Amino acid sequence: MQIPTFLYRLAIACWVGGASLFTFILTPTIFKSYNRDMAGEIVGILFPGYFKWGLVCGVIALATIFFSSTAKHKTIATVIIAVMLVITSVQAFVVEPKAAALKKEIPSFETTPKDDPLRVQFRKLHGVSAASNLAVIGGGIVLIVLL
Repeated sequence: MQIPTFLYRLAIACWVGGASLFTFILTPTIFKSYNRDMAGEIVGILFPGYFKWGLVCGVIALATIFFSSTAKHKTIATVIIAVMLVITSVQAFVVEPKAAALKKEIPSFETTPKDDPLRVQFRKLHGVSAASNLAVIGGGIVLIVLL
């Protein structure tokens, strides 16, 4: 197997695997193990690294797909990777910083009422982030199927 093909497959596997592990195992385990405020703080610390991971994997996948001899449906895969990168970039550079800033203004998620305007704004951003994350995972699954 050629090195670009190997790197392309590895990048996709690491991106989808990392996102799935973070979303479906790590984050729920943290929220079950700690109170909501502590869990939110821990996950908030992990988010920048999580998004950097996705961006690095995406850039590697995008760079190597053009040199991969076995990547099927290169045009479709390239578009999917580009969309996944845009979504991850928006999460990393727009949604997450806004959510982190809002989180700092909320004294406690355990004691602040759910209808508090800051919590309502945070919940909307969280919804956008969650949907974006699922879209990235879904795109990655399609890329794996295209392999």
